[in-house]
Amino acid sequence: MKIANFKPFKGQHCETTATGSLLKQIGIELSEPMLFGIGEGLGYIFWNMKLMDFPFIGGRIKTDKLTENICRNLHLKLESKETSSLRKAWQNIKVPLANGKAVGLKLDCYHLDYFTNKIHFAGHYVTIYGYDDTHAYLNDTDQQGGLARTMLRNLELARNEKGPMSSRNLSFTIEQTTKLPDLEPVIKKAIYNNATDFLNPPIKNLGHKGMEKTASEIKKWFKESDDVQGEFQTTAMLMERAGTGGALFRNLYRDFLKEAYELTGMKELNSGYLEFREHAMQWNKISTLFLKIGETKDEKYLNKASETFIELAKNEKQTMEKLRYACA
Repeated sequence: MKIANFKPFKGQHCETTATGSLLKQIGIELSEPMLFGIGEGLGYIFWNMKLMDFPFIGGRIKTDKLTENICRNLHLKLESKETSSLRKAWQNIKVPLANGKAVGLKLDCYHLDYFTNKIHFAGHYVTIYGYDDTHAYLNDTDQQGGLARTMLRNLELARNEKGPMSSRNLSFTIEQTTKLPDLEPVIKKAIYNNATDFLNPPIKNLGHKGMEKTASEIKKWFKESDDVQGEFQTTAMLMERAGTGGALFRNLYRDFLKEAYELTGMKELNSGYLEFREHAMQWNKISTLFLKIGETKDEKYLNKASETFIELAKNEKQTMEKLRYACA
C-alpha cells in the first residue's frame, strides 16, 4: 500500500527533508532554509570516540532537536516513538500509514539499498509513505534521488542499528492542532535561541569553541591516523555531499536569513545573510583542503585548514553575536 497523492519534499539535508515531507502532507509548505532556521538548526560539533573509525565533523545541532524545535516554534504536535522491539517498530509505521499518514524515520543509511557510499551513519532521516511485500517506499534527499525504495529487511536493519547518533527504531509523526503562528516573531525567537546556543556551548566540542578546538584536533588526528587519505577525503565528502556539515548548513542558514529579511525588513538579517555567504565559502575551502590533505599528506594543507577553522570560529561568533543582539 502507498499513501494516495503523496507529495514528496525536495531537500538537500535529510532531517529537514523528512520533516518538510511530513509538514507538506498536512498542508504546511515552507522552504528548506526556512525550516532549518525555524528549527534553530545551525551549530557545530567535533566528536571523537574510541568506537568511531575517525572523528566526526558536523555543522548543525544535535540530531532530533531540529524537528523538535520546528514543531515547538510552529505549535505543532510531534509524536515520537522508540522501541527495542522489531515488531513494535514495524507497528509504529503500519498504523499511521494505514490511516494515510506518512512517518518520519531515523536510521543508519549504510543498509539502504540505494546508498552507493556505504558508510555507517545512524543519524540519517527519511520519510516512509508506503510498502509492499518486499519493499518500503521512501522520500529521501535530492542527492539520494528523492523518491526511493529499499528492501523491508534492509529497512529493519537500518532502523535497528546501534552506534553513534543512533536511536531505538525512532519513528515520528506530526499533526497540526492549532492555527500556525505569525512567522515574524517565530523567526526572531528562533534566531535569538540559535545564536544563544551557538555562543554558549556546554562543552568545548560544540559551537564556535568546537571550531577552535578542531584547529588543534585535526593535527592530532593527522599524526595518529593509519589512513590519512581515506579518512580526510571521506570527511570532505561527508561535509560537502552527505549532509553532515561543510557549506551545506551555512548555505541553508544564509538563505534562511535572506528569506527572513524579506519577510521582516530587518536590515541586520540582510547583513547576516551577506556574512554567511562568506562563511559558506570558507567551509568550501576547508573541504577542499581536506581533499588535498588526503591526496598529498602534506602538512601545509593541514596547517591551512587549522588556520581556517580559527578564522571561521571568530567570524561566525561575531555574526551570531550581532544576530542575537538584533533579535533580543
